[in-house]
Amino acid sequence: MTCSLVGKSNLLLLLVSLPIAVYADRTAGPEGSSARPTFTTSSTPRLQSDVPAANVSGLSKRADAAPPECTSKSSVTKVFQHINTIMSCAIFVVGIIGNSTLLRIIYKNKRMRNGPNMLIASLALGDLLYIIIDIPINVYKLYAQNWPFGVVMCKTVPFLQKASLGITVFSLCVLSVDRYRAVASWNRIQGMGIPLLTALEVLAIWFISVLLALPDLFAFTMYQMDYRNTTLNVCFASSTIPFLQVYLNVKAWWLFGFYFCMPLVCTAIFYTLMTSEMLSMKNGNLGLAINDHLKQRREVAKTVFCLVVVFALCWLPLHVSKIIKALIYNSQDRTRCEFLSLLLMLDYIGINLASLNSCINPIALYFVSKKFKNCFKSCLCCWCQHKTLHHVTPLDERLVTAVAKWKPIGAPENGLDRTNSRSSHKSSLT
Repeated sequence: MTCSLVGKSNLLLLLVSLPIAVYADRTAGPEGSSARPTFTTSSTPRLQSDVPAANVSGLSKRADAAPPECTSKSSVTKVFQHINTIMSCAIFVVGIIGNSTLLRIIYKNKRMRNGPNMLIASLALGDLLYIIIDIPINVYKLYAQNWPFGVVMCKTVPFLQKASLGITVFSLCVLSVDRYRAVASWNRIQGMGIPLLTALEVLAIWFISVLLALPDLFAFTMYQMDYRNTTLNVCFASSTIPFLQVYLNVKAWWLFGFYFCMPLVCTAIFYTLMTSEMLSMKNGNLGLAINDHLKQRREVAKTVFCLVVVFALCWLPLHVSKIIKALIYNSQDRTRCEFLSLLLMLDYIGINLASLNSCINPIALYFVSKKFKNCFKSCLCCWCQHKTLHHVTPLDERLVTAVAKWKPIGAPENGLDRTNSRSSHKSSLT
C-alpha cells in the first residue's frame, strides 16, 4: 500500500481527496498501473489514499482484486469534530491577525525595512496563504462527504498548500544562513532598506517553492463515484505519467526529508558555525562597542532559532503519523479500519499543530524580540502608546536625549556610533 503525502499539501488529501464518511483502500495494480486506485465499498470513514468501490469516472474499467471488508467501522466522534473545529477557528483568527499585523509593521515602519525582516515578511506571507486556504477546507471536509469546488480548486488548493510549505521551509533556511553571515561579518553595517541580495533570495524562495509544488498541480484531479445511491465528487492524486507515479510513491519520505529534516540540519550547521564564531570573538581583543554589536546580533539569532524550534515541534506529529501509516498500514488486514480510526485522529491533531505553526510565529517574535514587541503594541493597542506619550515628563525627555547622545568610549566615529542613522539599524529584529 502506498502512502503518498506528508506536509501541507497532504493535509488536504486526508480531507479533500476522500469523504470522512467512507474509507477504502488503494492498492497497486499490475506493472504500469501502480498509480491507479482500486475501489471497495465500505460504510466506514476513509483516509487519504483510499476510495470506495463504485462506478468511477476517468479510471480504467478493468477491475482489480478488492481488499477484504473491515471487521469494524472506523469513525470520528462528534466531540472530536467540535474540538477540532474550535481549535481550527482559533488558529485561523489568531493567524490572520498576527501575520497581517506583522506584515503591516514591516510595511509601515521604515526602520523595520531591512534584509532579515524582509525574510520574516516572506515567512509571514507564506503562513497567511496557508491559513486562508488550508484551515477552512480542513474544517469543511471534517463534516462533508463531497468536494463541490470543481477541478480547478482541486488542483489549485494542494498546489498552493505545498508552495506555502516551501516558502516557510526555505525562509527559515535563508534566515539561518543570514544570521551566520551577520555574525561572521561583524563589521558589516546594515542600514535601512532591503539589500539586493535579500530581494533576490526572496524571489528565489518563491520561485523554487512554486516549482516544487507543480507535481501536485498535475497529479490531482476530479473523479465521480456512486456511493449509497449518491454521486460523490472526489479530489484525488493519481496519474499514469511515470514521473508522477514515482513522486506519489515516495512522497511521504520526500516531504519528511526535504521539507522537515533539511531545514533542521541547515539550522544546526549554521548555528554551530555561528556559535564557534561568537566564542572566538569573545576570546579575542574586542572593544565594548563590538561586544554590544555582537550581543544584539546574538539576540536576533536567538529569535530565528526560536522560529525553527517552533516549526519542528509543530510539524513533527503529522510527519510521524504519516510515516507510521506508510510503514504499518496493511490494506489486506481486516482490522485495518480500527487502525485507520486512530490514524485519522492523529492526522487531525497533527494538522492542527501544523496549522498552529502558521499563527505562532508572530507570537514568538512578540516574546523574543523587544523591537517587534513594541511595534505590535503600537499597532494593536495604539491608545496605549498615546497614553504613554502624554505621561512623559521633562525629566524623561532629558534622560532620553542624554541616552541618545551617549556612546562607548573609544568607539569609532564612523563605525558603531549609535547616533549614526545608518549603524543604528545594524540589529534587524531587536
